[in-house]
Amino acid sequence: MKIDKLNIDGKKNPINVSDKLISAKINEKLVSNVLYKSNANYKGRKAKTKQKNEIKGSTSKIYAQKGTGNARHASKKAPIFVGGGVAHGPKGELSYKKRKLNKSEKKLSIASIITKKNKINDLIILDDFQSEILKTKEMNKILIKFEAKNSIIIADNKSKNNILKSVKNIPNVKLTDVNHFSAYDLAKFKKIIFTETSIKELEKRY
Repeated sequence: MKIDKLNIDGKKNPINVSDKLISAKINEKLVSNVLYKSNANYKGRKAKTKQKNEIKGSTSKIYAQKGTGNARHASKKAPIFVGGGVAHGPKGELSYKKRKLNKSEKKLSIASIITKKNKINDLIILDDFQSEILKTKEMNKILIKFEAKNSIIIADNKSKNNILKSVKNIPNVKLTDVNHFSAYDLAKFKKIIFTETSIKELEKRY
């Protein structure tokens, strides 16, 4: 499928991109499932309380079971005592299983989101950045021109190095490459920007 490729001045040139990437079937249920799993895996679960078996101290009964007239008790490590273990408390991140995402889920969800962004004109393909852009002000002007102040830029390695310094201080803009982004990243930002080389690199995987 042909799609417009832009240079930094806004001039358009057509470029062929695989239909599997920008004209895929939009599967909202799959995307929702992938985003749920991704978000759950990012969430930190570091809170932890000690269970009864993790409390240091004597395991002997605090008094005889019979003959005292009191309720039966075990050791002071029981949850009902101050300083004892906590029943049903948070167990720390090691006790939680990560939700698995297989390769086909990742690929199809990414293609689905890119296709949707393309349909609503939130997908931009730019020429590779051949020269270095050092000033944040200059990069900011380019993003404003393309209405991409909230965007993820997926660049080839050369382009990434050329614009890294000018992009890193701009809020709501993320710079990455084809090996380090997810469906969660694509859904998070309003605009998706690819350089010509990076879209071709991604296209080979489909």
